[in-house]
Amino acid sequence: MKVLLGADLIDGNGGPVLKDSAILIDGERIKEVGPRAAVTLPPGTEEIDLTGLTLLPGLIDTHDHLAHKNYSLVSRWEIEDPASLNTLKTAKAIEASLAAGYTCIRDAGGLDAGFKFAVEEGLLDGPRLLTAVSIVSPTGGIGDRVAPSGHRNTFNHDPMHPSGVANGPDAVRALVRELVRVGADVIKFATTGGASSRSGHGPKDIAFGPDEVKALIDEARSQEKLTMCHAVGGPGLRMCIEAGVGSVEHGCYLAEDPDLVKIMADKGTYFAPTFDVYEFHSTVSAPHVIARTKQLMQIHQESMHQAISAGVKVVSGTDAGGFVHGDNAREIELMVERGLSNMQAIQTGTIWAAECVGQEKHIGSVQAGKYADFLVVDGDPLKDIGVLRGEGRIKMVMKGGKTYIDNLPVGRPQAVGD
Repeated sequence: MKVLLGADLIDGNGGPVLKDSAILIDGERIKEVGPRAAVTLPPGTEEIDLTGLTLLPGLIDTHDHLAHKNYSLVSRWEIEDPASLNTLKTAKAIEASLAAGYTCIRDAGGLDAGFKFAVEEGLLDGPRLLTAVSIVSPTGGIGDRVAPSGHRNTFNHDPMHPSGVANGPDAVRALVRELVRVGADVIKFATTGGASSRSGHGPKDIAFGPDEVKALIDEARSQEKLTMCHAVGGPGLRMCIEAGVGSVEHGCYLAEDPDLVKIMADKGTYFAPTFDVYEFHSTVSAPHVIARTKQLMQIHQESMHQAISAGVKVVSGTDAGGFVHGDNAREIELMVERGLSNMQAIQTGTIWAAECVGQEKHIGSVQAGKYADFLVVDGDPLKDIGVLRGEGRIKMVMKGGKTYIDNLPVGRPQAVGD
């Protein structure tokens, strides 16, 4: 066994900080948590001194795109680089995310299940991965990767990475089954365009009809899979919420239809605003994307506040994949900048996020019986949320009782108890 001693513990559940804590670990899981004086250490317990540092649950990103490098079509088609180079770049993004303190990531499209298997088999150091594999949309939707000339990607036909295009309830059901077969943990679909989608298919433009959405959610439930929906505004946003989607991704224009917020609260629907991606799009994207993004910035913030006030659980998702990987905590920082308390923002990336991805029995808070997944930082994120991503602030990252990042001062850890 091993024990982590002396840290100020933020448990992820929103409770008060536990000073001078002790966390006893047996293998992959937490055996006991409490004040140092109250936890009895078995003989031979390895002691790791974290005095003066802050310990949190390992962080969770509910919406990432680890296999994507930028927004160019040739990159998304994976014809810019050799397949082996693409694979290694993705592996580096996965490693960087773990090094940033993220011990679980739900990939929202682009990552095939092989990377999840590689992490589980110990071939790759990375977070616990949940993947959607492909984004489901109709012809012309965001999952339909077509060049402006009308050409499609005919170069890569990976049977483990099927096309996400389906039209009609029967085809949608068949595609859900195929995605489950190739290892999808969640079914990601789109009922609107987006800020970065092609001109003419914007944030409030609809994709799919009610019968297709119902078929998709019903089939996912029958396969015991959660659902997440790219829906920015307009009738497509209403459609997925009324149909009972598990989480709304983006939801920028929720505040225009406040009755939807109540429906989300009543149904237990989670909300991932993904502010990070809109911050990116507001500065460096195509002109029509910058214009769309700037137009929605204020109402996007209002939508989050309406959701929180109504009891909807807001979760942290970066939607990274066109910008830097490994800086996932910028999303939590943006939550604070847009009005959440520091504690609420931490919960968006811990217990609420764990519930959103269906893993709350195992991760998301520091409690006996859960995996020993931790982030240890130098500083107090309840006073300065920026310490979660500050240079040199991450002192330790542990997943399943194994230390992957150790920046503790020499001589501090690894003293064996009597």
